[in-house]
Amino acid sequence: MAFGLNFLLALMKAILSYLSGSLAITASAIDSGIDAVASFAILVGILLSEKKFRSFPMGLYKLENVAAVIIAIFIFIAGYEMILRILQPAKTAPTISPLTILLIFSGTVAAFFFGRYATATGKKTESPTLIAEGRHRQVDVLASIVVLASITVSYLDVTIYFLGLSIDRIAAILILVFIVKAGWELLSSGMRVLLDASIDAETLYRIRTIIDSHPKVDDIQSLIGRSAGRFRFIQGTITVRTKNLEEAHRIREEIEAKIRDRVPHMEKIMIHCGPQIRTHELLALPLNDTEGRISSHFGEAPYFGFVRIGLKDKTVEHLGIVENPHRSVETAKGIRVAEWLISQGVDHVGMKENISHKGPGYVLSNAGVQAHHIREETIDRATTWIIIEIT
Repeated sequence: MAFGLNFLLALMKAILSYLSGSLAITASAIDSGIDAVASFAILVGILLSEKKFRSFPMGLYKLENVAAVIIAIFIFIAGYEMILRILQPAKTAPTISPLTILLIFSGTVAAFFFGRYATATGKKTESPTLIAEGRHRQVDVLASIVVLASITVSYLDVTIYFLGLSIDRIAAILILVFIVKAGWELLSSGMRVLLDASIDAETLYRIRTIIDSHPKVDDIQSLIGRSAGRFRFIQGTITVRTKNLEEAHRIREEIEAKIRDRVPHMEKIMIHCGPQIRTHELLALPLNDTEGRISSHFGEAPYFGFVRIGLKDKTVEHLGIVENPHRSVETAKGIRVAEWLISQGVDHVGMKENISHKGPGYVLSNAGVQAHHIREETIDRATTWIIIEIT
């Protein structure tokens, strides 16, 4: 639809430019012609980007951007030619008829309503392309108003000069500014894609947050992204809290599905999952007191002991006892405690109470925290038994 409107406006303005001799209308015709060619290039790019070939397995999505760079070069050439025409002395004044004014006014109204429609549809469908098209139409309306004012003044035979330039040439210069701006935007956006520019920082941060929110992700070692027009590509390496390859594969699929659901226009996501190479692990034990006696309860335990275990020599590197911050809550204290332990980076939990089929057990399991059923009465004996089990 955008291509059809731009093509009709360009054709109409080209005819009016030839009949009237107005530089302002000529510049506006060039502007609409550029929009038509750009819309056509985007359409071709969309169609070609969806096709995969043996020699181009990633698709031909960059053709759209190659076309944008070529169009930008022609825009600058057209702008240069326009400047030469503006600087040449005028042989005759432009011939403006009421029909010319009416047609330019009609084109302005059409661009205005199409811009409103494209913006509203873009917001409804969350399409950045349509939103951008709507905003571009607003700029076109402004440029058309400049042309409309210029030819109306010429039709009324009002003589206005500024720095030796007629109102028609001043309007042409203003439209030329819009043309050069459009050319620069096409050139810069096209070159960013061809040079594999990074995805914007806000989107990359959103993707990092999605990955980091998965309970079994231990660390994000690397995460890079690049944008190609509306297409986005993500590549990263993460470590997960599992040594099971099938479970690691499932975690990767879950993360990729969340990214596609929350971030639009994701063309390809490549995330490599691997187990964390660990030098130590953290064990948590529910305690009755600061002396280290094991509690029979999980959520209601007054204290928790945190034991840092060195995996190389199987020794206790550090022992700390912390009050249970959720002991006094009335509901779901076990789940709250489990979430708190996960936030502390716990890898193992030892307890006398069997919570494997309860809410806290599911929370710990989903986060990759291993639960150990113990019978020992003190933190030292329980730690010794668990070290033997995990190493």
